[in-house]
Amino acid sequence: MTNINKVRYSYLPQQFAEIDDLLLQIKDFVKTGDFTLGAPLKEFEEKFAKLMGSKYAIGVNSGTDGIKLGLKALGVGYGDEVITAANTFIATVGAINEIGAVPVFVDCDDTFCMDVSLVESAITNKTKAIVPVHFTGYMTDMEKLLPIATKYNLPVIEDACQGILAAINGKNSGTWGNCGAFSLHPLKNLNVWSDGGIIITDDLKLCEKLRLLRNHGMKNRDEISILGYNSRLDTIQAVVGNWLIPQTEDIANKRISNAKYYDDALEKIKQITIPPRPTHMKLVYHLYIVFAENRDELLKYCLDKGIEAKIHYPIPLYLQEGLSFLNYRKGQFPVTEKHTEEIITFPVDQHLSVEELDYVINVVKDFYEK
Repeated sequence: MTNINKVRYSYLPQQFAEIDDLLLQIKDFVKTGDFTLGAPLKEFEEKFAKLMGSKYAIGVNSGTDGIKLGLKALGVGYGDEVITAANTFIATVGAINEIGAVPVFVDCDDTFCMDVSLVESAITNKTKAIVPVHFTGYMTDMEKLLPIATKYNLPVIEDACQGILAAINGKNSGTWGNCGAFSLHPLKNLNVWSDGGIIITDDLKLCEKLRLLRNHGMKNRDEISILGYNSRLDTIQAVVGNWLIPQTEDIANKRISNAKYYDDALEKIKQITIPPRPTHMKLVYHLYIVFAENRDELLKYCLDKGIEAKIHYPIPLYLQEGLSFLNYRKGQFPVTEKHTEEIITFPVDQHLSVEELDYVINVVKDFYEK
């Protein structure tokens, strides 16, 4: 086996190992004092909108706030129900909860996104929005979801926090619904040096409301149009974003290439099942996840061999203590629960070498052969 001591999960030290030009840009920016809603932020918003194929982009302080502000701008409020995926990260539900709305879960399928066939049965007279989650870099089946949303006159706020440049038939995530929310967290495919987020939309009125909501509802220095939030993307983070955004397509393509390399090798191991890879969908592999027999033992073996494998996520949200008030119980979402016992995540980022990929593959082979 290749002599590799560790296959780390976080690639950030490699990504930012050579940044002299970026530091010069930051130094020049600091001299301007343009720290709040400054020119680099406007530049980043324009570049992001162009990258995604959207008319407008609004920088906010996190992907969570991207979802929250999208819901708020579309009229969702206290006591309203919002349908979302049972297997999502807490941020999706946190955003819904922050505006006083109630998350209503539907189960996922083996693409790790919500099973759209279950959505209509979850709709009640209290339902006011749908938040599909493009989880792991897959996309929810938006071609089937949007007719349901239209039938019931429900806005769609895409949680695309893990789906930058994911697409269905060439149409990017975040451009299907009323708006799409993205995270710029340090471990996302397009990242900054802190929390950060961005919302895209083609609706000018919605864009204008989102811009108000992110900045206290201020129309200008002296006039308040609505009550809003303090949710601006820091301009200094936009400087980092502008430095990285030209690399975004290459990052996605490298992750796609690494995932294909894994797939071709791991599918030969009978104890590993590769998830569906829909040919009409561009998967961007924020996470590379497969199904594995004896998963817990495999995870321990990988960790012992220096591979920072993970589980996303071992305990479903609806069974967490902090969400007990929703009164869900074990067994209501069988696919989500099955996944918690079978899935394993391997590093897939753009900085991995072929030797590191081979090491992961050989460790998995070695585990099952033993």
